[in-house]
Amino acid sequence: MTKVLVLHSVSLVGSALAALLRSEGQFDVTSVGWRTAARRALTLRPDVAVVDVDCPGATAVLAGEGHTEHQLLDPPTPLLVLATAGTPGSLGRAFQAKARGYVDKDGSPGQLVRAVRKVAAGERFIDASLASAFLEADPVPLSPRELSVLARAAEGDSIAEIARALHLASGTVRNYMAAVTRKTGARNRIDAIRISRSAGWV
Repeated sequence: MTKVLVLHSVSLVGSALAALLRSEGQFDVTSVGWRTAARRALTLRPDVAVVDVDCPGATAVLAGEGHTEHQLLDPPTPLLVLATAGTPGSLGRAFQAKARGYVDKDGSPGQLVRAVRKVAAGERFIDASLASAFLEADPVPLSPRELSVLARAAEGDSIAEIARALHLASGTVRNYMAAVTRKTGARNRIDAIRISRSAGWV
């Protein structure tokens, strides 16, 4: 039976997605939030991880960090992302993270089921309705580590809190934030967060 891990910051939505997949009968589905994802994934060893790219916490997984949340992908778990055509930046971020499947959140439940089956079988799946958004997606100018730092800053974490969470020195975090500000053409950290959110990078 295919083991599926559904990651979502909203418990009700994650539970609904899990119930949908379980109704098909071929999936062993576990729905978790970001805080317990790593522990459950290490126990479950899922065949597919379903991630909503617009959820807080998704950046840590998509950024490819080897700490905290991203431990759930060690060993690597095939990613199936839920996205919308209106956020091409999110698709670009997922592509950079080597996600194997892309499903339109505005699509049919059947599309999600088909995508899980394909990705679990080692194949790629791209929802046709997302194709044009892929073409519009600009390359993400930030490195995985820069994205992780920026995502935590966007959640309101201080330099010290980011440093502790990512096992970095505070000076290193400041250097990453300076690089983010420069690469995004922002005036300051707040502006960098605004620009990156508009682009769908965090």
